[in-house]
Amino acid sequence: MNHRLNLALLLVTFLTTLTTKSQDLSQDEMLSLDRIYNSNEFVQEYERPMQWIENGDAYIIVEKSQTISNADELIRYDTKTQKRSVFVAGESLTIDGTPLSISSFTLSSDGSKVLFFNNTSRVWRSYSKGDYWVFDFTTNQLKQLGASFEASSLMFAKFSKDNKYVAYVHDFNIYKEDFATGSMTQLTTDGDGAIINGTFDWAYEEEFGKRDGFSWSPNANYIAYWQIDASDIETFFMINNTDSIYSKPIPLQYPKVGRTPSGAKLGIINMNSNQTIWIPVPGDQKNNYLPGMQWVNDDLLLIQQLNRHQNKLSIWSYQPSSKTLKNIYTEEEETWVDLGYPDISADGWGNNDLPLVDNNTAFLRMTENGTWRHIYKINIASGEQLLLTPFDFDVASIRPATNNVVYFMASPNNSTQRYLYQTDLSGKGEVRQITPQIFDGVNNYSFSPNGLYAIHIHQNVLKPRSSQLVELPAHSTIKTLASNKDFDKRLRTLDLPEVRFTTVTTEEGIAIDVRMIMPTDFDPNEKYPVLFHVYGEPWGQVATDTHIGLWNIMMAQKGYVIIDMDNRGTPCLKGSAWRKSIYRQIGVINVKDQADAAKEILKLEYLDNDRTAVWGWSGGGSMTLNLMFKHPEIYKTGIAIAAVSDQLIYDNIYQERYMGLPQENRDDFIAGSPVTHAKNLKGNLLLIHGTADDNVHYQSAELLINELIKQHKLFQFMPYPNRTHSIREGQNTTRHLYYLMTDYLLKNTPVNNN
Repeated sequence: MNHRLNLALLLVTFLTTLTTKSQDLSQDEMLSLDRIYNSNEFVQEYERPMQWIENGDAYIIVEKSQTISNADELIRYDTKTQKRSVFVAGESLTIDGTPLSISSFTLSSDGSKVLFFNNTSRVWRSYSKGDYWVFDFTTNQLKQLGASFEASSLMFAKFSKDNKYVAYVHDFNIYKEDFATGSMTQLTTDGDGAIINGTFDWAYEEEFGKRDGFSWSPNANYIAYWQIDASDIETFFMINNTDSIYSKPIPLQYPKVGRTPSGAKLGIINMNSNQTIWIPVPGDQKNNYLPGMQWVNDDLLLIQQLNRHQNKLSIWSYQPSSKTLKNIYTEEEETWVDLGYPDISADGWGNNDLPLVDNNTAFLRMTENGTWRHIYKINIASGEQLLLTPFDFDVASIRPATNNVVYFMASPNNSTQRYLYQTDLSGKGEVRQITPQIFDGVNNYSFSPNGLYAIHIHQNVLKPRSSQLVELPAHSTIKTLASNKDFDKRLRTLDLPEVRFTTVTTEEGIAIDVRMIMPTDFDPNEKYPVLFHVYGEPWGQVATDTHIGLWNIMMAQKGYVIIDMDNRGTPCLKGSAWRKSIYRQIGVINVKDQADAAKEILKLEYLDNDRTAVWGWSGGGSMTLNLMFKHPEIYKTGIAIAAVSDQLIYDNIYQERYMGLPQENRDDFIAGSPVTHAKNLKGNLLLIHGTADDNVHYQSAELLINELIKQHKLFQFMPYPNRTHSIREGQNTTRHLYYLMTDYLLKNTPVNNN
């Protein structure tokens, strides 16, 4: 319930650029809300987006032109030597004298053309609609695609390999455009919003990370695409009350838990006839999902199919020339089969493609059927499986496989951290850590196509994010992309807290990872208020060796002990049983673990059991509510942001994956829902929700409010008008939100000097 996005959003919120310049505070060791949210004193640097070319031996980035004011141009760098050259000059990227604004770009397969994307508009989470322009090196001309369509209305434009055509989506249909002549052919005609061609509905995007829904075959003879049938999906209406004197309903196709999912089928368009052939994947289209499809070669597709319970994955091969469909792999679990594998070193969003190896004769698949999560190599022709990671620890996520090796992320001895490892593709079991030990904390990597280079991103609790271009496997630094030395230097002028990692063992014998941010004036003989930050569902881990952020530093300076803990069911690297134990028990087992761990940690003499607060966002908001309602003896104050109060109103893909279908085990949904236990509220509760939240609907807040009123419980509520799940839209919103939270905590869980 992305959830997964919010941890990243919070980190960005704490660290990124703010709006107005602060005055004369550079020598002050203490942070304030204005200093964090109303100054540009703490600005974090990020690397520029990079487009690999020449199989990774070079790359292109956007830089400002040195000759034309405010113009962007493309710069080529040789990866190894860092030799710089202009790839497309700024003077070539102007429209009627106005420089072309560049949101993103891609190259044609032969490098003769560059496709630019700009004037973007948002579709749910991502800015996937916009205008497309092509710069042609042979003519030195810039040309707009789909020029006859309204502005900012094209999606996912891409060249065929022969560069003759560009295909894109417009208004739920797929088009191809002859680049030379500009003539357009509409390849699908039934797309109308209920039928969706070449892209996806809300649920597929949100829960499977699917956006771009079509692809050319390597030889450009075919286009394979998804068609989503959302005709039976009921409409949920959000209300915009702020942009006009009359309210405006915002319709959203949203399949609630227990309701029939969207149907999905796969088609192949023959480029000679422009006709679609439907791939006969077996099973009811509305009781199976199709989260993955990819070309292996000119005449072979791999197709991933999940049943509605999401506990059976079938992988099919399909040959367009012979129309042969073959099941080559099946994976079943008693709980659920993971596709995205949420992890702190992998964001869980993507196209779900299976990594191809051995000259595209096999693919890699991570499975959880045993004690640990392992990587297997599956032969496409025979289905033969080979275990590549016969180790007694979890693989966190896969990175590219090249030169007979596969890279993966893991942390065998410490689940709060992540490092890059390498093993061979022959299953010999040899393993080597690639990340140097000096990079303690959480590491992430984005690889070049040839696997010889990568962007390495590193951070730990008191070290901000940095990135560098490295050569592998030696891990030698070629270039620092974003050091954040200035940001780090400013941090070092602050009165910084100590951060402690430990574990507590609950009365049931469950060992829980704990991260504690100590007050900066810590005295073990004093008593301190406690602020628990929680998440606790399968899409998030919080007790991690990642940067703690400015707001947490400020709260530690004020005198709070800030505690993050990860219960069973979170994506810790503690074995499959740990992660899968939450099945059908969201809101039950995770809440019990958190409360039991809190009881143990609160035995520390310097923690004040009468001044305890808890807060969380999305799934963490739900956890906050359940802790406040089920364990009022522990938690005295709570702040729940964008919380799911009733599991029966969330989307079907997420909730059914982890809870089953309510038609079969409705009591589990009710037992885990905070609204069921609202009558037990005793402490101070602040509810916060955006009224335009398309993920966890504002409805969730109102249902809980009604129940609290019914039970005669007093609470505070802050709706943010027309804000989404992230509550960041609009001027001053983030600053206001954290002022509100801080004020509420200081009043209801005061520090000694307050």
